[in-house]
Amino acid sequence: MGERSVRGKVVLITGGAEGIGREIARNYLAAGAGVVVLVDVNDRLGRATAAELNSTHGPGKAAFIRADVTSEKDLDAVYARVLRDYDHLDVLVNNAGVLDESNWKKCIDINLTSLIGWSFKYLEHMRKDRGGRGGTIVNLASIYGFRIDQYLPVYQASKFGVLAFTRSLGHSYNYDRTGVRVIAICPSFTKTALTDRGFSCEFGDEMLFADFKSFLETEALWQNVDAVGGAAVEVFERADSGTGWVIEGAKPVTPVPE
Repeated sequence: MGERSVRGKVVLITGGAEGIGREIARNYLAAGAGVVVLVDVNDRLGRATAAELNSTHGPGKAAFIRADVTSEKDLDAVYARVLRDYDHLDVLVNNAGVLDESNWKKCIDINLTSLIGWSFKYLEHMRKDRGGRGGTIVNLASIYGFRIDQYLPVYQASKFGVLAFTRSLGHSYNYDRTGVRVIAICPSFTKTALTDRGFSCEFGDEMLFADFKSFLETEALWQNVDAVGGAAVEVFERADSGTGWVIEGAKPVTPVPE
């Protein structure tokens, strides 16, 4: 079981109840992960997804913990439960995210601030220079982690932050010391239950919103969620620490441009 194989690994996925998080869980289990722990605020969906995964992959292969990633109390509680139930964690997937230009503090808190907090918490547990076993942190960024347009300034700021955090924390200097690999996945527009519900006009600029809707319908390269789930395994197996990987329009995975 090498670092770049999910086989046998204990994996925690935030925002794991639906969408990309659920698809990553499915693909990691199909690739041989030991157990996936799903963390989400949606209790009903989280329990249903864990039950579905256990039915498909076998009893005890998935667990669900209800938690709000922005709550330090919930982070501490999840951390304690994971170590109690599984003794260690090998892989943290920071997938929880939101697109909400109208509530920019919430967008930054969920997409970036919480991702940093969860990463540091599990880094301390994983790092070899402080008695850990090593491990991998997978951060969900976006094509908006390196590409700029006029539509989503807050969301783009949060995802630029995710990619910068990944590249710095995952720098070879840090990896050589800690044995913890930090990588980023950068999907393009992906069809999930959240996007199927549509985007509301909360930009405070109706003309901008109209242009954004036209862009989504005529220019954006969409993909289904399974393209991201499958790519998440490939990236796990290929990626060096500190790198980001693009998944756009269900095309082959490519490194983020330097």
